[in-house]
Amino acid sequence: MLASLTNINKFYNGNQVLNNVCLTIDETDKIGLVGNNGCGKSTLLKILTGSVEPDRFTEKDGVISLAAKTTIGYLEQMGGLNSENTVMEEMNKVFEPMHRAIDRLREIELEIETGDNSAADEYQQLSSWIEANDGYNTDVKIRMILNGMGFTENELERTVSGFSGGEKTRLCIARLLLEEPNLLILDEPTNHLDFKTIMWLEDYLRTYRGAVLIVSHDRYFLDRLCTSICEIEHGTLKRYRGNYSAFVRQREENDARQEKEYELQQKQIAKMEDYVAKNLVRASTTKMAQSRRKQLDKIERIEKPFHDTRTAKIHFTYAMEPPLDVLKVKNIDISVGEGASRKTLLDDVSFEVRRGDKIGIIGDNGIGKSTLLRIIQEQLPHKGVVRWNSNIKISYFEQESTNLNRELTVMEELHSRYPSLSDLEVRNLLAQVRLIGENVFKETGVISGGERAKLCFAIMMQEHGNVLILDEPTNHLDLGSKEAIEEALKEYTGTIIFVSHDRYLLSKIADRLIELTGSGYREHNYGFEKYLDVLREEQAEQKRIADAEKFARAAEAAKEKQAKTYRSKQQRSADAARKNEMRRLEQEIDAMQAQIDALSEEITREEVYTDYELMNSKCAEIDALKQKIDENFDKLIELDE
Repeated sequence: MLASLTNINKFYNGNQVLNNVCLTIDETDKIGLVGNNGCGKSTLLKILTGSVEPDRFTEKDGVISLAAKTTIGYLEQMGGLNSENTVMEEMNKVFEPMHRAIDRLREIELEIETGDNSAADEYQQLSSWIEANDGYNTDVKIRMILNGMGFTENELERTVSGFSGGEKTRLCIARLLLEEPNLLILDEPTNHLDFKTIMWLEDYLRTYRGAVLIVSHDRYFLDRLCTSICEIEHGTLKRYRGNYSAFVRQREENDARQEKEYELQQKQIAKMEDYVAKNLVRASTTKMAQSRRKQLDKIERIEKPFHDTRTAKIHFTYAMEPPLDVLKVKNIDISVGEGASRKTLLDDVSFEVRRGDKIGIIGDNGIGKSTLLRIIQEQLPHKGVVRWNSNIKISYFEQESTNLNRELTVMEELHSRYPSLSDLEVRNLLAQVRLIGENVFKETGVISGGERAKLCFAIMMQEHGNVLILDEPTNHLDLGSKEAIEEALKEYTGTIIFVSHDRYLLSKIADRLIELTGSGYREHNYGFEKYLDVLREEQAEQKRIADAEKFARAAEAAKEKQAKTYRSKQQRSADAARKNEMRRLEQEIDAMQAQIDALSEEITREEVYTDYELMNSKCAEIDALKQKIDENFDKLIELDE
């Protein structure tokens, strides 16, 4: 056991967010923590890490137990980095104790060379600790993790301040993975990752030598990684074995069974209550009725299963039917910046969109996907041609919701756009996207990212566009809202062009893909699942080609070597003698190194290092052997040349 939470309670503004929550985390657990936005997931993580205190009413409440061996690494949705450091400097901070140990080891080696063996025991301890923790391969570890998190070799010496918010989040994840805590806590780790990086992170965490506790709305991620799912609903936590798909299935089965048991009990209770009501006043049956009443009082009532099924009801409609050919894009550039700082990311991009197409735009972060959406709407300057056909009405979902007035309330935002709508009509529209209660009177600048997204969907429902352009529409949504928007887009019969890293959304909605890469762009006239199959085949083919090229180079080198190996009898005889001498020298080196190892072991013994003359004698032997080894190495180099 690494950690245990018992009877955790938490109140905010009089509302109980967590109600007697209990959770045990073992050494190899991979736990997904799910629930609607605001249900208390992040609060529970902060209580576990000690940054928030639970509310306690008795001594048995709010018990947090950590094993002595437990080390916790916590990635919040915002993480801190030293912006003045380079990437490598920031990552190397993780290994500062290791670097200090190696520096101390070198100091002791110099002391021993001068005859001071007072730190021999410390030397042995440090050597063992460094070896056990693979301390000489920290640079390899750093580069492996950074490469997996999508950082190139050229970026390793860049200062942290030069990276975007999403890139800094990736750096935080990389640093946390290098720290290797035995309890790794991640809050929405995939929010700023492209799906290639997410797939790498999934594979890495599946073999992680510790427990992982994750808050995530990424169902692919939870399916591939988790061994159990914990759901927080109405303040209580319930744990299910298996991944996310198993959790959904078990919850449905549990609800169906509990619903059936509830209905049977309700029928039994109704029957007993009816008997009591009819027979309590009769003298002949009063005792039996009273007995039944006592039985009723003793029945342990089964609660009716309840999940908040009031999910958003999103429907996109349009009245104006577009023509068959919707959009033609020819030879445009995707560029960012202005004037001398303008940089072209991609050039000569061309594609066409037809009525009913559902096109997913994919690619690495920073490749220009969002910029492409703005270019095709003529919001940014570009070369080439963007031609929309007639009878086209675009409805645009912008990732950061910058089209909202942050000083207006949710109600005022809709009224400002649709003044003819009554308050009741606006409230009904907002209720469809699950913006209810006091939230509708809050300014759009203070509501959550998920709530702003829902407001944007409400606006889009009123726009009745026959072309939907969406930039990461599911980024800030909880699972229920994600399913609602997916269902709405599946039912929509118009044209959809969208950017997303959400693999569920891509697999459910996209029937075509446009992939932006550093070297250009590619169109895939099929869905996301087939794209993954093709990608795997291409990677396998690239590996086969690389292996074939490697084999061909090796064969050519062997052929050249064979051509050069024809020599005279005298040359072959001299070469054999040279090789024999090299073997003899190598054997001598091995034997002398074994003697040095044995002597090094001897000088750590008390009876040796306490005898000054004996200690000096042993050290002199070691020095002589080292000198002889150096001479043999010099001879080997000469013979090899």
